[in-house]
Amino acid sequence: MAGIHPIAQGIAIFFLITGTLLSLIGVIGFLRLPDVYTRLHATGKVSVFGLVFLLVAAIILTPLGIWKGLLLIFFVLMSAPSISHSIASAAYKSGLPLANAARDDLKGKFERHSRKNH
Repeated sequence: MAGIHPIAQGIAIFFLITGTLLSLIGVIGFLRLPDVYTRLHATGKVSVFGLVFLLVAAIILTPLGIWKGLLLIFFVLMSAPSISHSIASAAYKSGLPLANAARDDLKGKFERHSRKNH
């Protein structure tokens, strides 16, 4: 990391460690949570911000170019919610059960296919 100011280097290391920890928490959440809907919270939120922090560290530490890095961050933040929504919608419509659901606000609004024969 020669040629980088020590303060910028410290900030980049902070983002690198934080991004790695957030990504690790997202993976642990994906493995530990009971159903697809709760797993989407771990992968759709925590892991995305882990990736954003890692991209900020890459912008600081490499000659990636600030605009390329910001463009990558923009596309990740714009696409992640719609991808998570599409996965949750497909899972709900295909009849995947909700684990420990206290209520189902979408019940009766969508036709759900039964998973008993699969």
